[in-house]
Amino acid sequence: MSEPASISTGIAARYAKAIFELARDGKKLKALDSDIAALEAAIGESPDLRDMIASPLYTRDVQAHAIAALARKMKLSPIVTNTLALMAEKGRLFVLPQLLEQLRARIAEEKGEITAEVIAAKALTKAQSDKLAAALKASTGKDVKLNLSVDENLIGGLIVKLGSKMIDTTIAAKLNTLQNAMKEVG
Repeated sequence: MSEPASISTGIAARYAKAIFELARDGKKLKALDSDIAALEAAIGESPDLRDMIASPLYTRDVQAHAIAALARKMKLSPIVTNTLALMAEKGRLFVLPQLLEQLRARIAEEKGEITAEVIAAKALTKAQSDKLAAALKASTGKDVKLNLSVDENLIGGLIVKLGSKMIDTTIAAKLNTLQNAMKEVG
């Protein structure tokens, strides 16, 4: 991990720990979870917001005013609103994406959930998603939330990443295995 990335992760981890503990102690985890989802959506949809939190060209005052207006408009909880204001004041808004990721992980751990990254050749139906989640739950013993994406280059099959494990059942992977086996024979 590069030094700037590890610094960002460390800063985000400290903020995430504080926010999570405040929300858990105040029985506000559900509100925190919805705030995280709203902020993730806003960052995903708004290039202006991404630029504002990442660019050093914006002063701390400009960031503080913008983030305060955003928090009011989105009706974020006081814990998140105050934390965002503090981050803007300290010039730490650039770690917001990592903070949201860490908070999401802490909430999932508290709920006994894990997230599986699933890449499929085509969109899964609800029944297929449910069956996959049930199979993963049976193997892990935890509730599994699927983060689905589609990559048509896979031809067919799935890639499932669950923690440090990766299961690749794609046709492309099977063809590569077959090709390697044929090289060994010939």
